[in-house]
This record gives sequence, structure tokens and C-alpha cells, in this order.
Amino acid sequence: MNSLKHRIYELVLEEQEYLYAFGEDIFLHPEPGYRELRTRDRVEKALLRMGARDITTWGLTGLKAWLPGLRNPRLPGIAILGEMDAVITPEHPHADPLTGAAHACGHHAGLTAMLGAGLALAKALPALAGNICLIAAPAEEYVEIAYRKELIAQGKIRYPGGKQQLISEGCFDDIHMAMMVHALSDSGVPRVCVSSRAGGFVGKSVRFTGREAHAGGSPHMGINALNAASAAIMCIHALRETFRDEDHVRVHPILTKGGDAVNTVPADVRMESYVRAASTDAMADANARVNRAILGASFALGVHAEIEDLPGYLPLEESPALSRIFADNASLLFPEATVSWNQAFCGSTDMGDLSRLMPVIQPTVSGFSGALHSRDFRVTDPRMAYLAPAVIMACTAAELLADQGRKAWDLLRDFPAGTKEQYNDFWQDFLSPPGERPSGPGLT
Repeated sequence: MNSLKHRIYELVLEEQEYLYAFGEDIFLHPEPGYRELRTRDRVEKALLRMGARDITTWGLTGLKAWLPGLRNPRLPGIAILGEMDAVITPEHPHADPLTGAAHACGHHAGLTAMLGAGLALAKALPALAGNICLIAAPAEEYVEIAYRKELIAQGKIRYPGGKQQLISEGCFDDIHMAMMVHALSDSGVPRVCVSSRAGGFVGKSVRFTGREAHAGGSPHMGINALNAASAAIMCIHALRETFRDEDHVRVHPILTKGGDAVNTVPADVRMESYVRAASTDAMADANARVNRAILGASFALGVHAEIEDLPGYLPLEESPALSRIFADNASLLFPEATVSWNQAFCGSTDMGDLSRLMPVIQPTVSGFSGALHSRDFRVTDPRMAYLAPAVIMACTAAELLADQGRKAWDLLRDFPAGTKEQYNDFWQDFLSPPGERPSGPGLT
């Protein structure tokens, strides 16, 4: 097995110039979620280059392709994922001037690593048994909520998040386990972090409706929706000391519309927010408190508040056994890298949703500097950012499929696999708790 792993390492290195160029190209052409048309075209060309088969579209812009070779339904299916979308960071020096999107979260590197793993495995598959597919997933960054609500209203998607949408469409119905990597920034030394947890969240869209009036001549005739939104934000701030430290609750609203004209009392104000927490129970509790704060503040000022709770992401629970295999391969093939376990992370990812259905991992790998989602984020060590995760993911897949997939089946035996129907039912039930919202004049 070690000889095969070192062969995979060599196969990835043979493609390093191609992979560096691909990663840089995607970095310089960022696209927001569910709009990744150019990125999709570049990924499809790369998949054709490696001889991938059955290339299909999922989730508007996502792609799924099986590596060459015979597929055996009696053997496990493994997905290696990459993410196509960029985050809205208009201050980044390489942000798109029209959309404000920039690859300030490292998705371009994870996508490149997915392709690097595929390129090596496509040549190594004759030595393996099993089925490996590559999935270029759209829309991991949970942004532009209004745009995604439009897509939902048009029936084009069911969920705001890309992997959520892929789950609901059945993209993972023939997959048994999945892996991908994410950027780890400002490490200082080469580092691989495994078996970390991430929080989940509820997405929230709020509309405050008051009554317009001349802001200078007759403000007393208006009902100021902006004041209600401001009061709601202050009420949310007042809740923070009530959240338990171990629940890692994070609430961070933004106003996306503050009114229509400076000389008119604001009558239409919009807010978006997440309510994050470490567990689904904590998510539900914090979300109910936040809703009460919004509705209570609005009621006090006579403003109508309409809250729409949206399926956010579920807490990530990585497979310890799969993490161990990845960690061992990291130590074997990149001994200069420090392997860390169980690092705290209060962000969220839609891999958390997938982790409820099958064993998954999303290790983080260094090679970057600058805070995530900031103007300073960039690749500083291309070998770690692009090549190392490609090698480690490919070798992890190879180890799982060796000996007729023995390790994969052993790992799956202890996992309570879920279905897309159970997943859809969960979100429907979670977002429809009875008796959570207070009632009153002008409130929803």
C-alpha cells in the first residue's frame, strides 16, 4: 500500500504546474454561489482531461463525475469534493468589481486539490476496487440570501446552501462517504488539522414595515421601521450574556436596506442574520430568543416585523475513523507538517449537513495567510495549499478501497446512515416549532 501511496504522490507532483495554473485562474475569476458558470466550465474541461465519465449537473451549477474504470455497485462509493464559489469581500484586491466576490476563503485551492486527487486516482484506479466520484459543489458561502430566496420562489432550488441542494436532489444517493479540505490560514508552520467540529446555524431574513412620511415636515405621521430594526439589534445584543459559553452562540445581523430616501421616514427595512450554535438544541433555543427580541422591539414601536427562518447548516461531526486515516497519510507523506486534532471552530459549513447522512471529513490544511473572508487572504505556500491535500485525499481514498474496500466497509458498519427524505423532514420540522413566536398587533 505504501508503494501505491508514493506513486500517487508522484502522480500529483507530475501535474503540479497544471494544478498551480488552474488554482491561480480560479482565484483570479471569483464567482458567487449559484452563479459559478465560468468556474463550472473550467472544472468540466479538467474532468474531461482526466477521462472522467458520466459528468452530470447538480444544483444549477454543480458537477459530479465518476473516475474512469468499471463501477461496481457492491463496493463503496467515495466522493471527493471541492467548492466552486467565492465569498463577498469587495475590499479584496482580486475581488470582482461587479459582484464583490473574492476567493478569500480558499475554495479555489480546495477545488484544485479535488482535481489533483482525481488526476492521480484516475491513473491508479486499476490497483483499486470501488467507485470514486468528484463533486464540484456550488454555493457553500451562505450569502446573497435575497437572491437565493428568489431562486427558491422560482422553483430552481429548494435550499440556500449548495450541498443541501445536492442532498435534496439525490446527488449523494449512490455515495457512502465523502471528504474535502478547507483552508487553514496564518498557521506559521505547515499544519494539518483533523476531526474538528463546526457549529450550525439558522438563516434569517427579516422585513420591518412601518409607514412613510416626510422626515422633516411631518415625522410624527410616520412609523419608523429603521428605529425598530435598530432596537431589535440592541435587544439581540442584550441577549448575549444569556448564552452559555459551551453553546458557542453567535448572532451577527446586517441591514441590507435601511430605507428608500433620506428625507422620508423609513418604512421598508431589511435585515439578514445567522443564529449559530454548537448543537441543534442550542440553535433552536437561541433562534427562539432572537425572534422574540425582533418581534418585541417591533411591537414596541408599532412596526410590522416579518421573520423568515431559512435552513442554515447543521453542526459538523467528522468521522473519527476517517480522520485517523487522513491524519496517518498526512504524517506519512508530509512529515514536515504538524498534525493537530480537535481544533475549535465557530464557523459553519454545509458539510455538516452531509455529516448527518454519511461519514465525512473536512480537514483544514495550511498554506495561506490573512484572515478568512478578509482583504488580506492569499496563498503563501502553493505546495501545502494545492498539492498536499490532493495527495492526502487520494491516498485516503486508495486506503479505503484497498482489499475490496475492507476499511471502508468496516467504517460504514458503525455509522447510522441517513437518507435525503430524513434530511428534508428534519429541516421542515426544525423550522416549524409550535408556539415559539409571540403574537400581537402587526406581528407575524
